[in-house]
Amino acid sequence: MFRPKIPTMPTPTGQVSSAVVEPTTIVPAAQVSQPAPVAPAPTPFRPTVQLSPGTALALVGGGTAVVLVVGAVLVSMLLAVAITAASVAVCAVVLRSLLASGAKRR
Repeated sequence: MFRPKIPTMPTPTGQVSSAVVEPTTIVPAAQVSQPAPVAPAPTPFRPTVQLSPGTALALVGGGTAVVLVVGAVLVSMLLAVAITAASVAVCAVVLRSLLASGAKRR
């Protein structure tokens, strides 16, 4: 069930086939009249969005708030990683000191 299915290759027959390319003549096709061009369908009217100064100011304020919140979250995560690394380093130094002092007493 979980075995890969490998395609089997047919055994070689030893026959070599050579493809021969024969030149052919080009026969022009009969001229077909082109149909009259059809006018494109009218596109539905879509009003453009116009921003008032108050709306633009709200968008800028919202974007700034999002950037500040995301930045604060990222900085706090980096700070948490740095504090954890420092505490692990201090624990390693203390354990090394305890193990080294225990070996000297013997």
